[in-house]
Amino acid sequence: MEEVPHDCPGADSAQAGRGASCQGCPNQRLCASGAGATPDPAIEEIKEKMKTVKHKILVLSGKGGVGKSTFSAHLAHGLAEDENTQVHQSGSGWSPVYVEDNLGVMSVGFLLSSPDDAVIWRGPKKNGMIKQFLRDVDWGEVDYLIVDTPPGTSDEHLSVVQYLAAAHIDGAVIITTPQEVSLQDVRKEINFCRKVKLPIIGVVENMSGFICPKCKKESQIFPPTTGGAELMCQDLEVPLLGRVPLDPLIGKNCDKGQSFFIDTPDSPATLAYRSIIQRIQEFCNLHQSKEENLISS
Repeated sequence: MEEVPHDCPGADSAQAGRGASCQGCPNQRLCASGAGATPDPAIEEIKEKMKTVKHKILVLSGKGGVGKSTFSAHLAHGLAEDENTQVHQSGSGWSPVYVEDNLGVMSVGFLLSSPDDAVIWRGPKKNGMIKQFLRDVDWGEVDYLIVDTPPGTSDEHLSVVQYLAAAHIDGAVIITTPQEVSLQDVRKEINFCRKVKLPIIGVVENMSGFICPKCKKESQIFPPTTGGAELMCQDLEVPLLGRVPLDPLIGKNCDKGQSFFIDTPDSPATLAYRSIIQRIQEFCNLHQSKEENLISS
């Protein structure tokens, strides 16, 4: 986990990468390269490209292994079930790989010669790929763009925030598990969001207990020894969007590349997901209304 300095001036500051607090920060070089420099023309190009995308949501986690990518996939599946969601219109640029008519995916994995290949890239090449995914992919007319980010707070996160800043990011959903080792990193992730002025939609506590499908008894696989996400959210004044319990069918359906919502519509995990997705939609719609009112005034 790469921690943001306590007195971080922010990526948009003239002192970004140059202040005393920046010394030793893993993001120092990236920040310094942008401070006071000519704005990257890709920012305006991405802003223009993103005009056809209504909502942009980042999914973050402080540490790996908390189910962030699984949540991102099912958030996309859940949003795609909305019959009001716009169907992609073909145009120019890279085309996403479509799982459904209105659910497209773009991943660096599609560009590798083998699924066993490792991505061994330094920061500039990773940042260049992020730029291409935002600027050169033909997303068409869509309601939601879900960005599944790596764990932590690194070059990739700064790049996504920088490139999408002019296009207006609705906010970030932060994934954690109940145990303290995960919550420690999530606190840093929340601090990062505040430093770079990235709105926080809320926190999701994943793997929150296991409900036996036969006896219906709940067991705590990852005990919330310090109060779990609920107490942390109260302390840091961020919304807790909900808790998703462990369900073996989630992993089984992920291995098949399918949504488990259809197979288990009444499971506690499905109901938790649907409640969380509804809250995310409400946040995005409210965010859109505020922006429209601001423009009209």
